[in-house]
Formats: sequence, C-alpha cells, structure tokens
Amino acid sequence: MARRLSAIIILICASLLSACAGQRGTTMPAVTHMIEPLPQNSQPALPKQEGIASWYGQSHHGKRTASGEAFDMEALTAAHRTLPFGTIVRVTHLATNRTVTVRINDRGPYINGRIIDLSARSARELGIVQLGVARVRIEPLAANQTTSR
Repeated sequence: MARRLSAIIILICASLLSACAGQRGTTMPAVTHMIEPLPQNSQPALPKQEGIASWYGQSHHGKRTASGEAFDMEALTAAHRTLPFGTIVRVTHLATNRTVTVRINDRGPYINGRIIDLSARSARELGIVQLGVARVRIEPLAANQTTSR
C-alpha cells in the first residue's frame, strides 16, 4: 500500500511539474496600482461670452490663419483671442436670435470691445454683413485639441 501511495504522489508531482514547464516566461507582472478611467465630462467647460462680433472676408481670403490653414471666407469659421483652435462655437445674434455654428481657426479680433471675428459666410448666416458689427453671445460647444498649435 505504501508503495502504491508513493507512486501516486510521484505521478501527481510529475504532472504538476510538466504543466508548469510549458509556461516558462509567461508570468504575469505584479499590479502596482490601479488606473481609474477619467469621467467622460472631465474636460473643463469653456465659458459663454457676450459682446460685439465683426467679420472679415475678401481682403483676407486665401491668406494663412494663425492655425496655419488658408482662410476661406465661405467656410463657417471665426477668429477668437483665446479659445483653442478647432473649438466649435455657437454664435447667437442677440437682436434676432439667429445662430450659426463655427470653428475657431484664427486669432483676433484686434479691436477693443470685440470678442469674435466671423468669416463672411458666418456673418451672412447671422444677418450682420450690412451692419458690420453686432452684439452676440458665443457658447463653446466642443474643444478639438487635435488642431491646436
């Protein structure tokens, strides 16, 4: 009986050793800390602003913007002093409540009291081309950091 028990123990040990031999070099690294995913709304909210909007067009058409792309007066774009390039902004003409959604791709305006410079098309959609300037509210909707410099 002792001989049979010894044979069983040897067989079990040999099985365990052969099972471990096939996994050489595949040990799992020790976990030193857990990484918590960031909440989806972790991007800080960009503030709304109210102020005067102006527009620019033909004299700048085709020239390089501060973001490096060519200015297209028929694109729905705008210039802002501080918002990151690629930020999507809803602009509301306060007198008429008309809105347009634009992408920030340039810096400006450089005249005191103005908060945004719109492309010619953006100004047409708001109905401010004839006025030249208008009181607006800008609401950043999303920041796209991939296009910022």
